[in-house]
Amino acid sequence: MARLRDGGAACGVVARPGRAAAAAVLLLPVWLAAAHAAGAVAARDDTGRRIHLPRPARRIVSLAPHVTETLFDLGVGNRVVGASRYSNYPPPAKRIPRVGGAAGLDYERILALHPDLVVAWASGTGKASIRKLRRLGLTVFVSRPRSFADIASGFERLGRLVGRPRRGRALAAQFRQRVAAIRGRWSHRRPVRVFYEIWNRPLMTVGGSHIISEAIRACGGRNVFGDLDSLAPRVATGAVLGRDPQAIVVGGPRSWLGYWHRWDRLTAVRDGNLFRLDPDRIQRPGPRIVEGTRALCRDLQQARQRLGGSAHRH
Repeated sequence: MARLRDGGAACGVVARPGRAAAAAVLLLPVWLAAAHAAGAVAARDDTGRRIHLPRPARRIVSLAPHVTETLFDLGVGNRVVGASRYSNYPPPAKRIPRVGGAAGLDYERILALHPDLVVAWASGTGKASIRKLRRLGLTVFVSRPRSFADIASGFERLGRLVGRPRRGRALAAQFRQRVAAIRGRWSHRRPVRVFYEIWNRPLMTVGGSHIISEAIRACGGRNVFGDLDSLAPRVATGAVLGRDPQAIVVGGPRSWLGYWHRWDRLTAVRDGNLFRLDPDRIQRPGPRIVEGTRALCRDLQQARQRLGGSAHRH
């Protein structure tokens, strides 16, 4: 019986590894997923620079409001330990410690936060500041979205760096679908000549390569300064009068619209096509630009209805 018991025990020893092996096979996908999540990640930023991290970023400094919004959409807002001055959306972003903005960065404070990833904005942070951040030993991802396509791919690339690749792909797909729906509904309607005022003193607009010009085109509009190469060129009032926009849209306080009332020979003024958009929703190249574009499309449709025969004068 002892031998039987020993034999039984021996059989048990053989049987247990079999069950363990089977369990290991079942758990293998879980182990692989965990290993992937904890492993090295990489992505290219908007300048084409390849960014490598030994593991998904856990402490992130965001140097632009649109970046902060993107990180919250990716579900990692709780990992943002420092943010730029105007990072005010979503509401929890207001509680994140400030580290400066376009006027200058607090490098000591950024270093004290021990970020494993800094996401800078090419237009707002500036080349000199980005170089300094890198000299200080920080890993910097540069965001420079110039189109709707750039915003969508930004979800995917930042999603990889924060360990949320699936969420990044889903957000990108959703963003592309929403943009396609806007274009499908509005882009082929009767064209409206649009002057977009991005700043009032000095008077500034957007050139043809600016993402706001893409929003205008998606709505069936035509930027009257779309032939300019500069992203945000200064223009004279006389130049606006000469191009006679059928709609004027300001991305600032409503008081900016008051300036144009004196020029009653402008088609936009004569027909009452003066509109104000929330700049946070249209001038930030981030997730909410779809909302701003929809609002712009509604305004331009209102302009079409008011124009009547004047829409075909030019």
